[in-house]
Amino acid sequence: MTDSTRTSRLSEAAVVQNEALGAYAIWRFGLGFQERDGQAVPLPLTFLLLPLVLHGPTLAMVLSTQKASGLHLFAGKLGEQREDLLAVHGRALAFRQLTFESLIVAEQSRLVRIEPSAATVRAFSPHHELLAPSLPERIRRIAPACEKVGYWFSGLSDQQVAHTLKVGF
Repeated sequence: MTDSTRTSRLSEAAVVQNEALGAYAIWRFGLGFQERDGQAVPLPLTFLLLPLVLHGPTLAMVLSTQKASGLHLFAGKLGEQREDLLAVHGRALAFRQLTFESLIVAEQSRLVRIEPSAATVRAFSPHHELLAPSLPERIRRIAPACEKVGYWFSGLSDQQVAHTLKVGF
């Protein structure tokens, strides 16, 4: 079986929902989080990222919300269809294993450092812009969304993020 045959047999979900893309997303999320005050990301918050950016309609909503608007406005837009906001919790549970595996890949790839004693994740700043292969637009859109979500989360406590997104830790 050739690589192109193997790739064509993968579902879009399998292509998008993988540990390497998750690691990249977590790294960009960390950079966005650290942009505000340089603080590392509390580990539990990383488990909310992939359910937001790997779900097409939610990703579109993140991208259509201005960075300066913040998490509350985003959640308000998401909450216009209450079931969409409540679905974030279910997706967070469903994405736990993928997030965990993505964190491992991110640390092994030296994109982030996990501090077990502080339960935080620190993204390493790029010394040069990573050269990304040519990616479809639907995947390229993830990076700015991750940074935006990180920035939004950094202005709030863990409890405020959880309350705003109607999720439990």
